Amino acid sequence: MLAALATLREDERGAEQSLMEQLSRRDQTALERLYDRYSTLVYSLLLRMTQEAASAEDLTQEVFLKVWRNAHLYESSRGSLEAWLVTVARNLALDHIRSKQEKQRRREDAATLAIAVARPQTEEWVDRRKRMEQVRSLMTSLPPEQRRSLELAYFEGLTQTEIAARLDQPLGTVKSWLRNALLRLRGELGGRS
Repeated sequence: MLAALATLREDERGAEQSLMEQLSRRDQTALERLYDRYSTLVYSLLLRMTQEAASAEDLTQEVFLKVWRNAHLYESSRGSLEAWLVTVARNLALDHIRSKQEKQRRREDAATLAIAVARPQTEEWVDRRKRMEQVRSLMTSLPPEQRRSLELAYFEGLTQTEIAARLDQPLGTVKSWLRNALLRLRGELGGRS
């Protein structure tokens, strides 16, 4: 009985080797036979590993495509065709799972970063808001020519010479307005924090 089993196994290995040789020659009927024989096993393994029917279906196709491309690499002396297919399927599933986990990790990292960047610390936000309100209040309390000079310098980026030309005032006058405005703001903001 053992001799019969051994002979049967040798016949099966010979058939597998023949099938893979046909695949190496791009025989499509050999691929169909291989798929008919092993697709259920491969799909079941992939479904169990990925827990997703769509992924298992896609990966099953990838397994048989990979076998089609690499049929010349199969060696019956190293193991059965079934074991080779299971190994190919397992490796593709592990790559898929790792890739999916990495994508999920990246999405989570990006979401965490977006939250951290979008929402400043409450104390910082309150302090910044308070400071902005102080600056607005102080700006409105400045004489109009000083306020306008500061606005042109800081919001429009004009030089003192350009401000003087725009306001049709002497350069020395514009310099005085800016200096006095900045000193007043510095003094008021320094004393109110």
